[in-house]
Amino acid sequence: MTLLKYPLSFAQKLAFISAVCLCLLCIAWELVLSPLRPQGSWMALKFIPLGLMLPGLYQGKNYQSQATSMIILLYFLEGFARLFEPGLNWILASIELILSSLIFYGVLKHLGPLKKAAKALKESDQR
Repeated sequence: MTLLKYPLSFAQKLAFISAVCLCLLCIAWELVLSPLRPQGSWMALKFIPLGLMLPGLYQGKNYQSQATSMIILLYFLEGFARLFEPGLNWILASIELILSSLIFYGVLKHLGPLKKAAKALKESDQR
């Protein structure tokens, strides 16, 4: 029995595992580690857009990988904005910056060869 059902490249594994870790970080950050309010906040729901992309990342779907590359920039910006907050927030924001960068890198490495192949196919059809 294998852990992963689909054969994934290193870039896909990197993006998927980092995305799962980022979702868990978002939930833990806003509910337990350093919430905006003492009992937790609705900000914990910020994992949902990325969570919806997880099945597509796992299956290597191009459209969802492209959408992830755009969505992940919001997490990067949030991490950068919260980097200068006091307490535990700067450490959590640093982790968010690292994870979002790894996701972006993994998605781009996965999509790069696919885009080149599609461009070459389009050029060969025009001839």
